[in-house]
Amino acid sequence: MDTEGRHTPPTERDRAPHPGRGRGRRSRSVRRTALAAGAAGVLLLIHAFVVEPFRIPSDSMANTLETGDRALVNKLAYRFGNLPARGDVVVFDGAGSFDPARSGGSDYVKRVVGVGGDRVTCCDERGRIEVNGEPVDEAYLHPGDRPSAVPFDVEVPEGRLWVMGDHRSRSSDSRDHLGSPGGGTVPVDRVVGRADWIVWPVERIGSLRGRHG
Repeated sequence: MDTEGRHTPPTERDRAPHPGRGRGRRSRSVRRTALAAGAAGVLLLIHAFVVEPFRIPSDSMANTLETGDRALVNKLAYRFGNLPARGDVVVFDGAGSFDPARSGGSDYVKRVVGVGGDRVTCCDERGRIEVNGEPVDEAYLHPGDRPSAVPFDVEVPEGRLWVMGDHRSRSSDSRDHLGSPGGGTVPVDRVVGRADWIVWPVERIGSLRGRHG
């Protein structure tokens, strides 16, 4: 058969996207979005229930914590039946105790000196604070500070804390609220968590646990 002059038309290429490629790109985009949302959710949960950064607003805890330091607050420290202990540095909401007129949003950082059932007094013949008749070795005090220039004799109610700043001459703490509800003590259920680490600035990064009393 004579086929001269006849041309077989070239096969036309399909210019539409590969049916699998579009779906693949969409699938990867959905996975990335889901991963980002999941990571954000995990971070929010960690912030809400595990750890939270706290900026130190004053020098009331110097030299342990300096103004502007960022401390990492362990929000699980007092869950599952654990309670604040003497020497712990805690962040707490002062509403109803340090700020009697407020209902919330006033956070403080101080050191626990007395817990429920303790009798905290100032001061013995050597100028030391006593807890249950025993002098407290407060090596964390700011250099040059006395344990307290204000005398006091307090029995800490159960479920409450007597707290003081390490820079006693610059700290407004339980001593300044003796006439407030709770006699200057802070409810345990107002404690946000325990300050465990300094995470900023870089030159001050380190654990606070070794600096506790």
